Amino acid sequence: MREVAAGLAVAALIGAAAAGCSGSGGSPSPPRPAPPVSYYLALGDSLSVGAQPDTSGQSEPTGQGYASQLYAIARRERPGLRLVRLGCIGETTATMIHGGICRYPGGSQLADAAAFLRAHRAKVALVTLDIGANDPETCLTTPTPGGLVTCATKTIPDAIRNLGTILSRLRQAGPGARIIAMNYYLPALAQWRHGLTGELIARAVELAADGYNALLDREYRKYGVRVANVFSAFSTSDFGGTQTVRGYGSLPGNVAAICRWTWECAGPPRGPNQHPNRAGYQVITNAFLAAGVKQAVRGR
Repeated sequence: MREVAAGLAVAALIGAAAAGCSGSGGSPSPPRPAPPVSYYLALGDSLSVGAQPDTSGQSEPTGQGYASQLYAIARRERPGLRLVRLGCIGETTATMIHGGICRYPGGSQLADAAAFLRAHRAKVALVTLDIGANDPETCLTTPTPGGLVTCATKTIPDAIRNLGTILSRLRQAGPGARIIAMNYYLPALAQWRHGLTGELIARAVELAADGYNALLDREYRKYGVRVANVFSAFSTSDFGGTQTVRGYGSLPGNVAAICRWTWECAGPPRGPNQHPNRAGYQVITNAFLAAGVKQAVRGR
């Protein structure tokens, strides 16, 4: 009986202590409010949706692209951030304006982007853009003397004019939007691996791409758009400093970068394919970060 009484006494003391603890804190603290909603708007071509070749060689959107990687990083700065991707595989500057490849409620990617910016003007924390790679793709991928002339006199000037239209409309729809765009790497450098003719093609297209990217950069800066320098991140102009790449041998630095970071040097069925692999998208992500993505989402 003594043992039972002692046990009851201990239980009573524990119960009293527990009641005292629960009562001392008062009413439970209210739940934390949800973080305010804001948006990251990703615009552009296949790179903006993380395209990579599948097992049949078909380029498909993935969750490994630079927009997905940037979103994961940016959400640490703004927990209520939401990703809105409007990009379209195969988009050119012309189809972004007029439509024709992907379906959009407003008729084109640009129309939908402008509508989104107008509707959520105060809540758009970041806009990223990559557009223009598909415009001169043929004359930079399989260049001929006539094709390079057409590139220089028509294709590239048309693309720059279209880019000006795109940026002007985005600025009108979202005057204060923090926009960061990218220039481009050069998949055609992989031609270097095919003997003397390939080396000559690689050098010719590098000169053309250098000029094209300079025009893109100038147009972006005209509209107050920061530029992620992917051209430099891929060492596009570096024909020196040979590197040994497993499976491909000794290559110039820029060709090695293409073989390491894209599917362009890969064999069938996935390659050759100009899109970055996961590591390549990380390089692009880093270029965007260097251009100030974190500062943009912080409102600086």
